[in-house]
Amino acid sequence: MENTEYTLIRSKRKSLSVQIKTDGQLIVRAPLHLAKNKIDSFVREHEDWIRKNMAKVEQYQEERVEITDRQRSEGIRLAKQVFPERAAYFARRMGVSYGRITIREQKTRWGSCSSGGNLNFNWKLVLMPSEVLDYVVVHELAHRKEMNHSAKFWKVVEAELPDYMARRENLRVLGRRFV
Repeated sequence: MENTEYTLIRSKRKSLSVQIKTDGQLIVRAPLHLAKNKIDSFVREHEDWIRKNMAKVEQYQEERVEITDRQRSEGIRLAKQVFPERAAYFARRMGVSYGRITIREQKTRWGSCSSGGNLNFNWKLVLMPSEVLDYVVVHELAHRKEMNHSAKFWKVVEAELPDYMARRENLRVLGRRFV
């Protein structure tokens, strides 16, 4: 991995860092006045980490699902039907209320709950198993009782979905394909 190509970003920082973007681009962030040979040495010292994580990025790119415009519009239509049904079902069971439901296409979030009780869901959840979708619905509704991720919050989630940890892991693994 001699002469590893990377994009150098200098800024007012004190340390060096290496980042691999989802497109495989290697980014090195460095202090403004650090000598180039020190930066190159840092990159060489981290070659094993870079190689290992580049392989992960390649695997991620191979597993990634391309979504057509037709799939997107069908998914959004389905999401507008499914999320209100699932939210109503679990809200009754959990004894909580909520405001409006909005369907979105976020890059980094599957769902959110505002302090006013409005729920947002990423339509791409309809592409995943129903257990994963239900986990996100329950997770957001649990915020109606606990607006944080404390131990009390996770107890609320667990009371409704005792297997929530497996569902959460499934979301983490499957979610990388659709982002």
